[in-house]
Amino acid sequence: MKNFSRKVNRRQFLKESTTLTASAAGAAGLVGCFKRKEQSKFKKIIVIGFDGMDPVLTERMIDAGELPTLKKMRRQGGYRRLGTSIPPQSPVAWSNFITGAGPGTHSIFDFLHRNPEDQYAPFFAFSETIPGKGGWEVGDHKLPLTIWPFNNTATEQKLQRKGVPFWDYLDKEGIESTFYNLPSNYPPSKSKHGHHRCLAGLGTPDLLGGHGTYQHFAEDGPIRTKDVGGGLKKFIFFEEVPPHTVEADLTGPSNSFLEKPKNVKIKFKIHRDLNAKAAVIDIQGQRILLKEGQWSSWIQLDFALKMPALLPDEHLNGICRFYLQELTPNLRLYVTPLNTDPSNDSLAITEPPEFISEISDKLGLFSTTGFQEDHKALSTNVFTETEFMAQADYVLQERLNLLQYSLDNYDDGVLFFYFSSTDLQSHMLWWDNDDKHPTRSSSDARQCFKHLQGVYRKMDQVVSDILKRYGDKALVMVISDHGFGDFKRQFGLNTWLRNNGYLYPANCKNVMFGADWDGTTAYGLGLNGLYLNMAGREQHGIVKTGPQREKLLQELAVKLEAVRDVDGAKVINKVYRADQCYSYTEPRAKIMTPDLIIGYNRRYRYSWATGMGGMDDEIIFDNDSAWSADHCGDGALMPGVLFCNRPVTSEYPRLIDIAPTIINEYGLKTPSSMTGKNIFAKKSEA
Repeated sequence: MKNFSRKVNRRQFLKESTTLTASAAGAAGLVGCFKRKEQSKFKKIIVIGFDGMDPVLTERMIDAGELPTLKKMRRQGGYRRLGTSIPPQSPVAWSNFITGAGPGTHSIFDFLHRNPEDQYAPFFAFSETIPGKGGWEVGDHKLPLTIWPFNNTATEQKLQRKGVPFWDYLDKEGIESTFYNLPSNYPPSKSKHGHHRCLAGLGTPDLLGGHGTYQHFAEDGPIRTKDVGGGLKKFIFFEEVPPHTVEADLTGPSNSFLEKPKNVKIKFKIHRDLNAKAAVIDIQGQRILLKEGQWSSWIQLDFALKMPALLPDEHLNGICRFYLQELTPNLRLYVTPLNTDPSNDSLAITEPPEFISEISDKLGLFSTTGFQEDHKALSTNVFTETEFMAQADYVLQERLNLLQYSLDNYDDGVLFFYFSSTDLQSHMLWWDNDDKHPTRSSSDARQCFKHLQGVYRKMDQVVSDILKRYGDKALVMVISDHGFGDFKRQFGLNTWLRNNGYLYPANCKNVMFGADWDGTTAYGLGLNGLYLNMAGREQHGIVKTGPQREKLLQELAVKLEAVRDVDGAKVINKVYRADQCYSYTEPRAKIMTPDLIIGYNRRYRYSWATGMGGMDDEIIFDNDSAWSADHCGDGALMPGVLFCNRPVTSEYPRLIDIAPTIINEYGLKTPSSMTGKNIFAKKSEA
């Protein structure tokens, strides 16, 4: 593959290839130099993050002798269930870990946030795209001129997480820290003193501006697939005479240098040879031979962003993998989401920016998006369970390769490494009961769950290998951000609000597009959030502060906690008032937060429509998705796990306790920005 030497300017790329709702751009101007010490000076602390590792399943497997390493750590006093966040969502929970404080400090409350000044524009909580202003119009192009005297503003990608990350305190003291695939840190925060490195994880977009947009080419169209979003599905038609060939378009990033932005497309050809039982993909001078059921390696692609005449084109470098699902009778070709090329990164997904190239020089090409297991392909029936498990296992193997690199390049200070397998595979494969599964037979559900248990055993081996290498040299902590459980029944929050007179009109189908704000007092948005339509805060607010607000909050909490399913089961375990469970230190946090956080009972969750402000035909009904397990309920019911290679003295440790614990291990006092406590402190000190 040729070397594309002309990279798109990072700040300009933010304008060219982002979408507002997907938060899909990289930070600009990240600079800094990470200086490795010649001789180890500080103690070693290794933190392994197993996203979603559940304490109930973990304890059951420990008791059955299936997790010998974790069993030994528990026996030595190094195990506790770990308190999660309110709500127990990954971006919220990992932000708790990063700052040692709650949402009132870091301002992450959900996967989805709403802008109170624009009730029609929800956005992903990780980061927000700030549109540029002005521009030089040249034909059908519009180019930002940020220099004087024009002073246009370029599109900017902004990390939404506030507060002080705990590594800043270490950085200031010259203590090194390196984080791999860290959630809730895209674009990566800067290192002021050059002692911090980070590869961003959950929240990092693909090149289409989404969070996992696959592309699927099928000769007979998406007949077996479900149209629930998540990918681009395209018909292809082969020539009837040999060689059987079809030309197709691979959709790339948006070229927003254009006055009317549109996606760049790469034309490629698929040649099918029925006698050889194979197909050849011909793309940008590369010929990829695949047999049925075979995956390609990572393929480098060049997306040319066309510029006006006399100006050279900009280039954006991406990678993808091809999977030939079916050759005959109907060819089906799956293409992974387009990742930024780690050997020629355009999204600036590491701090310092050159860190990604250092990794790629050793490991070659690897996935760089936040969501790497393609759960959407399984939910839409593009993948079978077997295909999803194979793709997810490939992701895990890549992560293990990266772990080996991280350990080989670790001297001292803090090393954090994150695994997504225990979360995203749980969402799709968990089913821990004998009830009917939403999409698969009982025997298939059991087999999928056994595969997930195999993932837990692999994670135990990961911990074993680390302890063998560093057990007597480092403090080793294993943490998860929350637990897991079956997702059997959905709750339509907005439908309930509408039917109970809080949301108008009576025929409203979506809050964002059909609400009568003059009559609406409350609405749901995101995975756990309920917002009052507050006067002076919301764009069209009518609820007044004082007695009206208090009465409404109490009334909603009582009524929601009283909701029962047809069998009498309690749907909502607890409704939390944000102003009673958050301590606000960030000024805008109080404006952005939901007024109520809905803590669903186990086996219940918000409906699929609720997340984006939608309505359902019913209030409580079955989940019908392959996404059959979840954790977005009541945090009190979804704790994570904490394992240490030394005894834990805290009886009820929480995620917010990990950061101050690490800070204290280096002889530093707990900063005033943190509310957590040291998990090793004596009871008199706690």
